Amino acid sequence: MAKNKLLLIDGNSIAFRGFFALYQSLERFKNQSGLHTNALYAVHNMLENVLEREKPTHVLVAFDAGKTTFRHSFYEDYKAGRAKTPSEFKEQMPYLRDLIEGLGMKHYELENYEADDIIGTLATQADKEKFDVVVLSGDKDLTQLASDNIRVDVTVKGVSEIESYTPEHIMEKYGLVPNQIIDMKGLAGDQSDNIPGVTKIGEKTAIKLLKEYDTVEGVYENIDSMKKSKMKENLINEKEIALMSKKLATINIDAPIDIKVDELGFDGKNLDVLVPFYKEMDFNSFLNKLDSSLVTADNEDKKEIHYEVIDSLTKEMFQTDLSLYVEMLDENYHTSEVVGFAFGNAENCYVSTNLDLFEEPLFIEWLKNEDMTKKVFDTKRTEVALNRFGLSLKGVKFDTLLASYLIDSTNNSEDIAEIAQKFNYYDVDRDEAVYGKGAKKGLPENESEMFEHLARKIHAIDFLYEPLMEELESKNQLDLFNEIELPLAHILGEMEIEGITVNASRLQEMKGEFAKRLNEIEQKVYEAAGEEFNLNSPKQLGVILFEKMGLPVIKKTKTGYSTAVDVLEKLQGENPIIDDILTYRQIAKIQSTYVEGLLKVIFEDNKIHTRYVQTLTQTGRLSSVDPNLQNIPIRLEEGRKIREAFVPRNADWQLFSSDYSQIELRVLAHISDDEHLKAAFIEGQDIHASTAMRVFGVEKEEDVDGNLRRQAKAVNFGIVYGISDYGLSQNLGISRQDAQTFIDTYFEKYPGVKDYMEQVVREAKDKGYVETLYHRRRYLPDINARNFNIRSFAERTAINTPIQGSAADILKIAMIQIDQKLKDEKMEATMLLQVHDELVFEAPKSEIPRLQQIVEETMENAVQLSVPLKADSSVGNTWYEAK
Repeated sequence: MAKNKLLLIDGNSIAFRGFFALYQSLERFKNQSGLHTNALYAVHNMLENVLEREKPTHVLVAFDAGKTTFRHSFYEDYKAGRAKTPSEFKEQMPYLRDLIEGLGMKHYELENYEADDIIGTLATQADKEKFDVVVLSGDKDLTQLASDNIRVDVTVKGVSEIESYTPEHIMEKYGLVPNQIIDMKGLAGDQSDNIPGVTKIGEKTAIKLLKEYDTVEGVYENIDSMKKSKMKENLINEKEIALMSKKLATINIDAPIDIKVDELGFDGKNLDVLVPFYKEMDFNSFLNKLDSSLVTADNEDKKEIHYEVIDSLTKEMFQTDLSLYVEMLDENYHTSEVVGFAFGNAENCYVSTNLDLFEEPLFIEWLKNEDMTKKVFDTKRTEVALNRFGLSLKGVKFDTLLASYLIDSTNNSEDIAEIAQKFNYYDVDRDEAVYGKGAKKGLPENESEMFEHLARKIHAIDFLYEPLMEELESKNQLDLFNEIELPLAHILGEMEIEGITVNASRLQEMKGEFAKRLNEIEQKVYEAAGEEFNLNSPKQLGVILFEKMGLPVIKKTKTGYSTAVDVLEKLQGENPIIDDILTYRQIAKIQSTYVEGLLKVIFEDNKIHTRYVQTLTQTGRLSSVDPNLQNIPIRLEEGRKIREAFVPRNADWQLFSSDYSQIELRVLAHISDDEHLKAAFIEGQDIHASTAMRVFGVEKEEDVDGNLRRQAKAVNFGIVYGISDYGLSQNLGISRQDAQTFIDTYFEKYPGVKDYMEQVVREAKDKGYVETLYHRRRYLPDINARNFNIRSFAERTAINTPIQGSAADILKIAMIQIDQKLKDEKMEATMLLQVHDELVFEAPKSEIPRLQQIVEETMENAVQLSVPLKADSSVGNTWYEAK
């Protein structure tokens, strides 16, 4: 007989996780009464997922009963120093019980005890023969309960990613058995719970001691045999603290609970509680997903919409300010079949699958009339699709996808329903619900389903216009939307449509050249190893390197020795074979990803038409996909050679490239207002040599050697990314102490930069977000996190985003201005690619001098900063020559 499964959930912990997972969207998750609902929404999704995944027979959600527990009786400062609980979180907690009951689960709390104690008691009481137990928490405290029948799942990121702790996993991760987790906390303490531990003993040291002495008590039984050290002194002086810390960390598995495992049977949702809860919270999307035969409110809540299926056009259908949607089922709109379209508004909506209507003069004229404004979901996607029919789309005044992304850069879904739901509109289904997914994806059997779906998309675009534009205005982002992102979408569409010519023959030649080079390296590796083996097999390579050749083992995995790149890099210098293996891997990746990969995506016009994703990154940088032309490796000569295959359209034209010189450091100089950094750029100094002189105390620029300049460059760019002493030490191959000295000296010589970094972090902690010079926002939900590592990453992001994001905005502004100037002068020159800070054009050879003048002048004067911008240009018969 199949075993029962008991699911035990740490209610307080997952509620906190849920709250902070959607913290950046806090103000959008409110019901009609103004109650914040972000934690409830996130916890709902998490609980539904875990119930579906685990299919438990018994469930309990345990809560802490109050701020004081039996642990405070012997340590008053237990859990002291925690940040004040946000009021927006506290107001949601009473409703969490309704959600739990509505999902059919029981909840329980016990005065003077924590949720951990309730869970520990029930988990150990569950009959091993009858129950498997799964514990779910956001904290690792409960991992001490892991056993043959108890698995502890800990949320790693937000509420979606889980790390499962079993005795085997704990042994692999820490080298300890579950019970020793308690001893580890006894020695190392736990900052989040304010468990003190022993001074200067961290997790690694605690694990080392426990591997030798098993327990805290075992450490003290052998204390006399330890060699004299500061650690031994601390252990002796703080024995009582260590024993008390272990006691604090120990979960009580015999708490006086008055609830039994067999009372926790789970039979599914309680709709009598759940439906009113959904309605009160305005969770209409959840309500709509319930079986309509069980929930009569389903059809009442979903609005009826009116639309007309058309096979012909009339003049009366077309007016200004209509919404337009062109339907394709695949992501790549350059190749995906157009299966239908819709246009109109909430009053009059028209849908059709008759693509012959694209040839009607009424439709053509309406599309290209700039005075007839339109609203769309995705400007670039729509423009490229219509261009395939020879149609030109003008007059777009609203783009739902772009507006949503600017409001919150984590809103990067390309499904209109997902975006609509974030702004409390639930009357449109996800594409997956209508068309299916994967191999089963296709048009519904009943065509009317697609017609209604398209009409609902038009209604969604129409509905979302006002709230999204109002929110953009409230965040001072209307200029960013209207003057930068919307015009840029049109330019990117033109660039994608144009594409860039590729010499397939040159790629085929490279394929042969790289194959020969790979074979040469392979033979060299075999000779060094003394035998042939599968160089692409990590397992076989591991045996050769670490058993046969005796190289030091850096890291082991479940399947054997790790031969990952970071491991091999640490072995460089041990044996020449390592350099050959690394080179082999780099060239093999270039061969498969770029040579063979690019050959597969050349269109019939001998061009590659990449797609630029405008709504992916949180800094505002563009991404390139299908294929990614921004990631062609240029540090390795073999990677640079890939650019030889990119050529102008004919022999009378050339490629022209221009990129910003050190734009991020120039933006840093402007934002920080540091006088020394600004002076270096204003005076046209070599910024890395200048930094080397100041940081390393070199008097003359000619005395700055290549090594000093390299170190200064690493410091300069490291500062932009909020680098730590550890990160810089890894980059330069120096000690952390030396790296910290470099950083401290940098801040001493560039005090304005230090002030900027401290100020931007302070503001981020206060506001919850940072902004670029042009009001592009990035929300930082972890900026006040209790966990040091999580908080530190958010702080580094706060420092970098205004710099990197502003640089991205400046390049976008330059692209818009260049595009306009080329059109004003009726030049044939065409912008083809954007690769980070670089723009690539093609032009007749006769236009190159004027093109260079326009591009450099425009890039250098696109915006006015307190330091000059500089653009470097080059020209050639291939992209390789032009860069």
